[in-house]
Amino acid sequence: MESAVLTLRINSDTKEKLDKLATATRRSKSFLAAEAISRYLEMEAWQISEIELALAEADAGDFASDAQINAIATKYAS
Repeated sequence: MESAVLTLRINSDTKEKLDKLATATRRSKSFLAAEAISRYLEMEAWQISEIELALAEADAGDFASDAQINAIATKYAS
């Protein structure tokens, strides 16, 4: 995979934590930062996808029935 350079500013506490983690894991700070950004982007993309799906279901009127809600409430009330 082709790589590109990204310059960013982080607070000193975050940089210190990154330095410590890099030392402890014997990984570069660049590797750890890239991995963290990648995981964050995957999580955010998943969340946006789920929100869009839920909005489509709501727009279609696809809601739980009163009986379904009551069954769940009863299940967890015990």
